[in-house]
Amino acid sequence: MNRKIALRAAVGASAMALALFSTAYVAEATTDQTENASPLAKMSHSAAVSKLNGAGISITSSGGCSDRNKPNCTSLEQVNSATIDGAITLKNASNCSLTVTGGTETGHASGTYSHWNGYKLDFSMTSCLSNYVKNTFTSIGGSKWQSGSGNIYFDEGNHWDVTFHNCGGCLDGGKG
Repeated sequence: MNRKIALRAAVGASAMALALFSTAYVAEATTDQTENASPLAKMSHSAAVSKLNGAGISITSSGGCSDRNKPNCTSLEQVNSATIDGAITLKNASNCSLTVTGGTETGHASGTYSHWNGYKLDFSMTSCLSNYVKNTFTSIGGSKWQSGSGNIYFDEGNHWDVTFHNCGGCLDGGKG
C-alpha cells in the first residue's frame, strides 16, 4: 500500500514539474515570437489599438465601431505589424498628434497594398502632419510623397492615406 502511494506521489510530482517547465517554456516562446514578429504578421484589432494608444496615437470611427465588415467603422483587424510600427515611427519622427481614421475595414480601394490587406492607414489631416510630410519626403507627383524607406503618403484632401511597405526605418531610427 505504501509503495502505491509513493509511486503515485512520484508520478504526480513529475507531472507537476513537467507542467511548470512547459508553461514557462511556452510563455518564453510566445514572448519571443511577439517581439520578433514578421513585418507581415497580422494583428488583432485590440492588440493594434493597444500598441497605438501606448505610443500616443488615437483612433476614431465615424460610426463609433470597429467591425471590419462595415465601411463606417474603423477596424485594425488583420493589420500588418509593420503598418502599426510605421505609424509609431511616423509619430515619433514628426512629433505630431496622430489620429487613425481608417484601417482595414471594407469600403476602401482593393489591391495588393490595400487597407483590407493591412498595408494602409488613414490619418486625420493636420497642419503638423502635412508640413512634416511635405518638408521631409520626396514629392512623386499626384499629391503623393515617398519616404526614404519607401512608404507612400497620399494627400487625399481631407485625410492622409499612407501605404506602409515597412515600418519606416523603425529599427534604424527612421523618419517614417
